[in-house]
Amino acid sequence: MRPVAPAPRPAVSFLTVAEVAAIMRVSKMTVYRLVHGGEMAAVRVGRSFRVPETAVREYLSDARTDVA
Repeated sequence: MRPVAPAPRPAVSFLTVAEVAAIMRVSKMTVYRLVHGGEMAAVRVGRSFRVPETAVREYLSDARTDVA
């Protein structure tokens, strides 16, 4: 009986606060507010934050509003 290999994990791409700000066309302070307010997921690495690319996509898709 062969051992079962674990399923491959999807690669997670992390962005800096400056990269997120550039993508969203907002200031870095706005991104920090979203992270500290719990509206956008982030990981603290030392003294800086890294934001998963999926968290940016989720935030933007949830933030969409329909204009009538």
